Amino acid sequence: MLSHVSWRTNKTPALLIKLRTHYTEEEKCGEGASAAPAPLALLKEKKWDALVIGGGHNGLTAAAYLARGGLSVAVLERRHVIGGAAVTEELISGFKFSRCSYLQSLLRPSVIRELELARHGLKLLKRSPSSFTPCLDGRYLLLGPDKELNHSEISKFSKRDADAYPRYEEQLEKFCKFMDPLLDSPTPELLQGVSSLNDRFKNNIQNSAFWVRCLRQALSLGQKDMVEFMDLLLSPASKVLNNWFETDVLKATLATDAVIGTMGNVRTPGSGYVLLHHVMGETDGDRGIWSYVEGGMGSVSMAIGNAAGEAGAQIVTSAEVSQLMIDDYGRVNGVLLADGTQVHSSIVLSNATPYKTFMELVPNNILPNDFILSIKHSDYSSGTTKINLAVDKLPQFQSCKLRHPDPGPQHVGTIHIGSESIGEIDSACQEAVNGLPSSRPVIEMTIPSVLDKTISPPGSHVINLFVQYTPYKPSDGNWEDPAYRESFAKRCFSLIDEYAPGFSSSVIGYDMLTPPDLEREIGLTGGNIFHGAMGLDSLFLMRPVKGWSNYRTPLEGLYLCGSGAHPGGGVMGAPGRNAAHVVLQDLKKSLN
Repeated sequence: MLSHVSWRTNKTPALLIKLRTHYTEEEKCGEGASAAPAPLALLKEKKWDALVIGGGHNGLTAAAYLARGGLSVAVLERRHVIGGAAVTEELISGFKFSRCSYLQSLLRPSVIRELELARHGLKLLKRSPSSFTPCLDGRYLLLGPDKELNHSEISKFSKRDADAYPRYEEQLEKFCKFMDPLLDSPTPELLQGVSSLNDRFKNNIQNSAFWVRCLRQALSLGQKDMVEFMDLLLSPASKVLNNWFETDVLKATLATDAVIGTMGNVRTPGSGYVLLHHVMGETDGDRGIWSYVEGGMGSVSMAIGNAAGEAGAQIVTSAEVSQLMIDDYGRVNGVLLADGTQVHSSIVLSNATPYKTFMELVPNNILPNDFILSIKHSDYSSGTTKINLAVDKLPQFQSCKLRHPDPGPQHVGTIHIGSESIGEIDSACQEAVNGLPSSRPVIEMTIPSVLDKTISPPGSHVINLFVQYTPYKPSDGNWEDPAYRESFAKRCFSLIDEYAPGFSSSVIGYDMLTPPDLEREIGLTGGNIFHGAMGLDSLFLMRPVKGWSNYRTPLEGLYLCGSGAHPGGGVMGAPGRNAAHVVLQDLKKSLN
């Protein structure tokens, strides 16, 4: 059950804020005919070249590339609004929330450039500084793209760390450049099933070329950097950060990138890769810079949807797919909607999670048992809760000694609450592993309305809280219990009060999505924001499972195009783009 509750710590009685159930067409899909939902009747009129299950950003990206490739494409979205986890919703009058994802950096430059997303309405708002960590002892740490600011701020804690930080950033940037080609191309997977000798030969040539490119890049890095790169991939983030720095607050601030969206902690082997994954993005060519999106994260999906619509794709909302249809030869023949409508196509791309796709949408006894077991036992655990707040004033942080209503540098970037040391992050995680929501949660707080004036009324603000750790099934209560939910929300607000006294009293209303809510509302299995864990055993050739990493599946005609496929989660667009290229390649091959 979703919680949309308004409460104040003064004498104002608690109010229930109800979700609207009726939306205008503009509210559903934004302005512009290209993204307006197509009528359901249109789906039955013909056999489509391709269908896309799910109108999240990856599904829309795949549709855009397929339509630009000349295919007739329909996108089928279960909800009333496109975007999936990259969505903007006005749940409280006047306040537009980035409901799930809340920052942009990972969206591939190739997608932005090729789909001309700026022309389709995408406007990025760079944040500088990008990070603020207040401390209970009255100190604070600001970080951002300004190298002089970083040196000055870190020097307050350690001159040694201030000198080391630019070298740390340079090394990560070097590794990100090494990763770039891997993100923008399908994996060098071996062909599965029956294929001609000629196809196998061509595939072997393509795979060999891929590995030769990787070898060249490795040689350009040199042995020393390659060893450092492997150490980063395999090590716990705590080891990586301890080798570089001595300051607790600096290490904890950086460590949040290694655990965000996971149920692991900074001492989990392989968490170093998650750290890298979250710094490999860019904004307008500036590496590692995270930005707000004007109008909220739904504007990303809207821009991609507009590009898809301009290319001829049809986007249909409130069209829930209940099952894939299979022909007599064991191939995909289309989908069956929840209302009984049959939509025909010999190609279907699923933007749903691998679990949802293969365990719920594919009929029983179609897929190989070993494949089903691998999907079933993949890690979909999550410790994430997202809280979206409407507030009537900005939080005033004690450590800044400022008491005026205007935004300051401390309000611009990500505000790290409750993570002044790696030990605090560990403790919060361990409680969740034991079945309890963290007593002192790790909170990433952002205030996009400081830069984006389109999402809140004048004088008021939208605040995002990305909270860890919250188990899917708490041992001390139930997320379906309104009182239990409200108790946890107040716990988060009270923790913020320790750093910004009076914060709780500024809350007008909030929307809270726990792991079960993220699963039910957004379709994220287990509440996992990445469509599955991002451990080393579930990346690259192992994503979603070994043998099937190139977007194809054991069911002929069915492809994966969501975050559960290579290269993984985040608002990247890479899985959608890469999957579309594989589909077009397969179609070209079938015509020859």
